[in-house]
Amino acid sequence: MKNLFDLQGENRWVVAKTSAEERIAKLQKLRKAIVKRQQEFYDAIWADFHKPKTEAWLSEIYPSLQEIDYAVKHLPDWMEDKDGSWSFLFPLNHSRSHFEPKGRVLIMAPWNYPFLLFISPVVAAIAAGNVVIAKPSHKTPNVAQFLESLIAEVFPQNEVAVVLGAGAELGDQLLSLPFDHVFFTGSPKVGAHVAELAAKVHASVTLELGGKSPVIVLDDVKINDAAKKIAWGKCLNAGQTCIAPDYLLCPAKLVQPLAEAISQEIRKMYGATEDIRRSCENFVHIVDHHAVERHQALINEALTKGATAVIGGTFAEIDVQNRYTPATVLTGVTADMKIMESEIFGPILPIIAYDSLDEAIQFVQARPKPLALYVFGNSESKINEVIKRTTSGSTCVNHCILQIENLSVPFGGVGMSGTGNYHGFYGFKSFSHERNIMEQGAFDAMNFLYPPYHQDNEKSLRARIQRIAKKFLS
Repeated sequence: MKNLFDLQGENRWVVAKTSAEERIAKLQKLRKAIVKRQQEFYDAIWADFHKPKTEAWLSEIYPSLQEIDYAVKHLPDWMEDKDGSWSFLFPLNHSRSHFEPKGRVLIMAPWNYPFLLFISPVVAAIAAGNVVIAKPSHKTPNVAQFLESLIAEVFPQNEVAVVLGAGAELGDQLLSLPFDHVFFTGSPKVGAHVAELAAKVHASVTLELGGKSPVIVLDDVKINDAAKKIAWGKCLNAGQTCIAPDYLLCPAKLVQPLAEAISQEIRKMYGATEDIRRSCENFVHIVDHHAVERHQALINEALTKGATAVIGGTFAEIDVQNRYTPATVLTGVTADMKIMESEIFGPILPIIAYDSLDEAIQFVQARPKPLALYVFGNSESKINEVIKRTTSGSTCVNHCILQIENLSVPFGGVGMSGTGNYHGFYGFKSFSHERNIMEQGAFDAMNFLYPPYHQDNEKSLRARIQRIAKKFLS
């Protein structure tokens, strides 16, 4: 790794000087390779955790190609220097903002969307003119090997390289190297460790983390419409999505009808019976046995404490051997249950009843800032009240997940759910240093301000500057 790091260091300034056209050519070459070899990816991700081709295309290949296309279209404009406003004190000086690559960057990708969450930051780093070492997750070994092969086909190792290996040990070794920027996607706990190690070498960081993303249902919600969207958002990738609806806050009178409507939508999407859903090729499996065992423990503890499974959730339905957690909707959930302590990361939806919207908002306020927050309802004033009185990395009203799709706005967390953002220009910016450049004009006003200072002309000088400033700011 040290040799690879040094090799890229020797090439760092060559890559930094590349033009928009040269970077675009690299991105187009990557796009072509992805399109040509996408069936290999579908085979790999099916082997890793039973992800069907259509969902793999929709949630991994298509958005990755979108990210490339968006960068190709806008990169020349992103790279252009942006003029600053003139200064009243130094009116002939010219200031501009110049984006330059950060240099040597490390990208550490997760397992839940192992292709998209690897390729998307790699695209941004290339667009910004960096050299990259990228580590895919060892939990999806087939996709990791595919990514290593794909990147090697497109880029020389002194520009973009993939390293494979067990997560914690390899990650710590990489983080001991003096990278200029570290981009990490994963859990808040590991993210804090990454930030601590990155700080030791003064590397800037982008942390895309997670947390318990709430859904607040208003009392005027269209139940059937909301049920379909929530069921889809929760079961996409079997709930192994950083912005999946984690739990639902619902008016007490609507809990049962909404729970039954969500359960019915799950039956429509994946099969009328548990046996059918278990063998459904459209339902993703869990990444490993340990995660299924954790889901099992969370469900059992909730049921023991008084929760009710409207669909799924019994011991017999969970299949640890085949890494299958059934889609489960729980009512009667309370805040003291373990299922409400940390991100579920599985197809389990706890529903908590509330008596007033203020109670629901306070419930969210009392917990760490989530990566996403969802609101379902029709009252514009109540929707705005939720938005104004909460904070989250992103928010979607009357749907789930879709806020991640628009590349013209940033995506990222806040507080425990992340640091920094990316997508489109914001990804380019995350991997760039925005440099302030000023050029001295023909007239140098500083000639009136150099020492020695004279008390008798200080008062008139201050008055003159204040007059100019007042006229400039009026």
